[in-house]
Amino acid sequence: MPDTTQTTVHQHKTFIDINYAGKQLQKREFIKCEFVRCDFSKSELSHNDFVDCQFSQCNFSLTQVVGTGFSNITFTDCKILGIDFSTCNKFMFSFSFRGCILDYSTFYGAKLRKTAFINCSLREVDFESADLSLAVFSNCDLTATSFNRTILEKTDFRTAQHFSIDPALNNMKKAKFSSANLAGLLDHFKLDIGG
Repeated sequence: MPDTTQTTVHQHKTFIDINYAGKQLQKREFIKCEFVRCDFSKSELSHNDFVDCQFSQCNFSLTQVVGTGFSNITFTDCKILGIDFSTCNKFMFSFSFRGCILDYSTFYGAKLRKTAFINCSLREVDFESADLSLAVFSNCDLTATSFNRTILEKTDFRTAQHFSIDPALNNMKKAKFSSANLAGLLDHFKLDIGG
């Protein structure tokens, strides 16, 4: 009888314009692979592993990632809407995001130290109880994003926009801000800050 527990390993492969939308991938491990313009929307990627992979112009809207391992992953110009990253494999969890739309996603309790978010939309993202120390939000839109009991030590918000962070509810030691965006730290006081 064939071994149904065997994991299929893909190494150094490039996947272009593949439509995985609504499909289920099982027992797969992708190492140093590249995905270009692939559609993973509403797909089931749970319990697969991605290591040293790059995703470019891919769609991950409402994708399921329970127990999925993402180690040293680069997302560029991807649509990553409504994903619950808090359910991923905690031992394989490192990313960088450039030019991505991450709106409505959840990183509750996630370890995101040194994560780079460059030119991203992070509207209504949940970072509650996450560790974002030394992370960078470069030119990112943080409208209605939730920071509560979040570790923001040395986090760089200097070019971030539209955030609202209560310093009393978060660990913000040596977090970086510019004089132009300090108002986002005072929202909870309901002050009228004129330009």
